[in-house]
Amino acid sequence: MSKLTHENLYSLEKYSSIRNDFRAKVIEHKRNRRVAIGAHAALYFEDQLTMQYQVQEMLRIERIFEAEGIQEELDVYNPLIPDGMNWKATFMIEYDDVEERKQALAKMIGIERGLWVQVEGFDKVNPIANEDLERATEDKTSSVHFVRFELTPEMAAAVKQGAQIKAGIEHPAYTEETTLAPEVRDSLAGDLH
Repeated sequence: MSKLTHENLYSLEKYSSIRNDFRAKVIEHKRNRRVAIGAHAALYFEDQLTMQYQVQEMLRIERIFEAEGIQEELDVYNPLIPDGMNWKATFMIEYDDVEERKQALAKMIGIERGLWVQVEGFDKVNPIANEDLERATEDKTSSVHFVRFELTPEMAAAVKQGAQIKAGIEHPAYTEETTLAPEVRDSLAGDLH
C-alpha cells in the first residue's frame, strides 16, 4: 500500500466542500476495519484511506496549508499505513467509566505484548508495539497503543485466498479471542501484496 503524498490530499478549500461526503465514505470503510476483542478492547486497522482522513482533519483543524507543515503531518501518519506484508492498527482499551478504566489500566501493563492475530493454519503473530514512544508507566498502561503485525508471504497468500483470521489477547488481567467476520478479513486482505 503506497504512502500518502501531497498529491493525494485535498486543499483546505476543496476538503471543506467535500468533507461530509468524504467523512461518510471513511466511516463506512472503517466499519470493516474494527475488531472488538471482548467487551473492552478493539483493534482499528489503519490503511491509506483512514490515514488520509486523519491528515485531512489535522490540516483542517490546524489550518495548515504550507508545504512544510503538510509534509510534517504526512511524516507523522505515513508510518501507520501498512506496507503490503503487515497490518498496522490502533489498539484501544475501552471503558466508558473513568474510574473503571483507571483501575483496569493499572492491571493491564504489558497487554499490548499479549495481543495476537492468527491466520488459519499458521502460528499466532504478536505485534511490534509503540514504535513511536513508550506508552506505559510502572503504574498503568495507556488506553491507546500503535501496533504492527508482520506476516510471512505464506500468511499473506492464505489471507488473500480466504483463510480465516482470529485475533486475541493473552494477559493475566484480560484474555479474549475472536474470529474476524468475512467482510473484515476481506478488507484486511486488501492491505496485503
